[in-house]
Amino acid sequence: MQSVIRVLRSASTLWPYYLAVVVVSSLVAGLSLVSPFLLREATDTIVAGGAASRVVWLAVALFAAEALASILRNVSGYLGDVMVARIRQILSTRYFAKLLALPQRYFDDQVTGTIIARLDRSIANVTQFIQSIANSFLPMILQVVAILAITGYYYWPLAILLALLFPLYTWLTALTSKRWQGWEQEKNEHIDTGNGRFAEVVGQTKVAKSYVAEVRELDTFGSHYRATVELTRPQSRWWHSMDTLRGVVMNLIFLGIYLILFLRTLSGEFTIGEMVMLLQMVTMVRQPVTMMSWIVDSAQRAVAGSCSYFKVMDEPVEPTANAQLVAATAANGTPDLRPVQHRPLPVAEPVVALQDVSFAYTPGEPVLHDVSFTAREGEKIALVGESGGGKSTIVNLLLGLYPISEGSLIICGRDAATLGVEELRASTGVVFQEPALFSGSIFENIAYGKPDATLEEVVDVAKRANAHGFISQFADGYDTVIGERGLRLSGGQRQRVAVARAMLKDAPILILDEATSALDTKAERAVQAGLDELMKNRTTIMIAHRLSTIADVDTIITLRDGRIDEIGSPAELAATDGIYAELLRLTASSSAADRERLKAYGFR
Repeated sequence: MQSVIRVLRSASTLWPYYLAVVVVSSLVAGLSLVSPFLLREATDTIVAGGAASRVVWLAVALFAAEALASILRNVSGYLGDVMVARIRQILSTRYFAKLLALPQRYFDDQVTGTIIARLDRSIANVTQFIQSIANSFLPMILQVVAILAITGYYYWPLAILLALLFPLYTWLTALTSKRWQGWEQEKNEHIDTGNGRFAEVVGQTKVAKSYVAEVRELDTFGSHYRATVELTRPQSRWWHSMDTLRGVVMNLIFLGIYLILFLRTLSGEFTIGEMVMLLQMVTMVRQPVTMMSWIVDSAQRAVAGSCSYFKVMDEPVEPTANAQLVAATAANGTPDLRPVQHRPLPVAEPVVALQDVSFAYTPGEPVLHDVSFTAREGEKIALVGESGGGKSTIVNLLLGLYPISEGSLIICGRDAATLGVEELRASTGVVFQEPALFSGSIFENIAYGKPDATLEEVVDVAKRANAHGFISQFADGYDTVIGERGLRLSGGQRQRVAVARAMLKDAPILILDEATSALDTKAERAVQAGLDELMKNRTTIMIAHRLSTIADVDTIITLRDGRIDEIGSPAELAATDGIYAELLRLTASSSAADRERLKAYGFR
């Protein structure tokens, strides 16, 4: 229950809803208690042979009380529904905010589909429980408190028997709970893993189909849900066995209650009307006691589900202003987020410099060792080396995705340790090997780094990126919706949109992470024309896959096992016996062994 209370406390801005639900529920409970008293009066009047007019007025009063209770019950239900929708909004927004504030390292160990599944399952369980409390259980509990007071007034042993129902039921439920939650957490792990894989496969159906893996993937997915069935068997058997015990105990107590009512009425200590009233009140208590089984079941699902939610919410965030802003949303649910536009740093020398940089993704497993190099304004630097040599890691550090373990990074003449990560990222434009476009229009994707860009600005960079031609051929032009990850576009078209996006950002530092490696020759030429325009007057650091791409760079840096092997111009390195010279030799060779060796460097 602690996590559910934490949910309510974290959504404390909804206190007017909490208060309104309590007030209206109290009125509903009070009106529900009017009916037994009216029935008592009607019964005693009829037994005594009283006036018909009195019975009629009692019937009208009974109708009015029940009708008003029905109206208020629905008002309470409406308030509860809106409150729960707001809680869902707050929890979902905070979860997304928290994810956006987490460092890149967190996502290295996560499956995207599992992150999404956790959002749906955890929040659904919590909000369902809160909704059932607000709409049903709270009015009943308030009603029970009043009934205990009334029955205590008439005969205190009767109230004690009724009151015993709740601690006994709660104690027996507590005996059930710990083991039940263990099974539920195992089931949740299987569901999250299965749904995570489901999202992966749906997002990459081409791969699954091309490798004839449909049956295998279906079996893997189904195995997780089969496991939940096997876990449900002992879980449900345990729960219902204990529920049977709870039911027997409850019925034994009700046996004592009925005997008291019947015997005291028989002895004349209660009138017939009082017996009818007390019987109705006892029956009203039975419903919330019985409902406790379902409430506890929902509570346990909420607790089990919210554990994974709060595990994410307790993760440390990235030390950036934007991360702090979205983390504040995660903590406080701030509704008005005004994005801060971070401007690139003014160009100063050195534009980029790594000084004795060492880095490890996992402690004790270094990827870079004492890497040092400098890039000045307008220079083109190519990083060359075998896969795993550290090229992409350098790009990750330049983008501020990971903190540097040792050494320093200089950006536009300033130590990155003294900068906010947003300033660093605002000063770098990047075109990845995979363009990573978003669903939406072409205009929205190009303007992603500058949301307030005008159409004229977007068209201008699209022309310079060699993308305006194909965009104009679409019926909707720049308003063309390109689908998830830009699937309506070809590879070359997607990459040219990505080039235009980086161009519009207009950062002084450009990073090209194998930007044309996945394209055919024709598409590569079209994209390269855009890249040549993009590189003008910028300091460019590129990971290349063809020697022709790096033939005109100013400096080549070769990497071997995370260490710099050579630094020099293409002409200088061609005359040595290092990696670049080897690449020149392998490119000129036609042997299969040399071609395979060339692929190890990512070249073709």
